[in-house]
Amino acid sequence: MAKYECIVCGYVYDPEVGDLENDIQPGIEFEDLPDDWVCPICSADKSEFTAEDD
Repeated sequence: MAKYECIVCGYVYDPEVGDLENDIQPGIEFEDLPDDWVCPICSADKSEFTAEDD
């Protein structure tokens, strides 16, 4: 499961953790997040995220 980092603020979406504050349960891949999901820190949209290198 790939992690994605917000290029605006540095928040990392980890699918193993999810985004419980926004009702995103663990196990949801970044690609499967709703289109209207935004960064919980800075409200950037999904287009502002890039895959992290392992």
